[in-house]
Amino acid sequence: MLQHPEELVCKTNLPPVETETRRLSVTSVETDFVAGVYEKIGSFYDVLFGVPLHKGRVESVERLRLSSGDRVLEIGVGTGINVSLYPRDCDVTAIDLSAAMLEKAARRVARHRLSNVSLLQMDAETLTFPDDSFDIVYAPYTISVVSDPVKVVHEMRRVCRPGGRFVFLSHFLSSNPIGARFERFISPATVHLGFKADLDLPAFLQEAGLKPDSIEKVNIPRLWSLVTCSKKS
Repeated sequence: MLQHPEELVCKTNLPPVETETRRLSVTSVETDFVAGVYEKIGSFYDVLFGVPLHKGRVESVERLRLSSGDRVLEIGVGTGINVSLYPRDCDVTAIDLSAAMLEKAARRVARHRLSNVSLLQMDAETLTFPDDSFDIVYAPYTISVVSDPVKVVHEMRRVCRPGGRFVFLSHFLSSNPIGARFERFISPATVHLGFKADLDLPAFLQEAGLKPDSIEKVNIPRLWSLVTCSKKS
């Protein structure tokens, strides 16, 4: 299992945030807009976000510490790049808003003969699963995509069983002032590629009422964060 202890950020080190004055992002999008973007980019999604972000996917699934029999929910399966990374003895349910993306994911599931993976079309902001349905709820490269990330993480926590974990992997606003200014500038353009470049992690955690167990950097360069939270028993 990969270990990068120097990259582990304790929750007590997160700076206080005044959410009234610090925006999550300079851009806002509606769910229909997000769906339309992914219908358009589905044909070249793997080229844009496949190989360049795949190391982070592999690292993150390893750090989920999955056990035999775990019930996993993946939020935002896209074209199904993750599906072959899960252990075959885990029961994986994977959802996405885009029918076009799910068609590609279904072909990938069939190609790998993954009998443990089920695909469903669903809005992450209004999950239709009962409370406490999954052991692990995982959102790879999704939180910066959706129209309301706080609502999505509340839904993730709701469907996670007590004692389970809900985890999200995403790029967040740089802590460097120059980098942050640039990401704020380009965010209105990057939403047309399916993500907000400037989602502010400290403000997001405070607004969502989250106290993460860990925040770890993944990918090369290490600009993406894997945030792990536990649901109290």
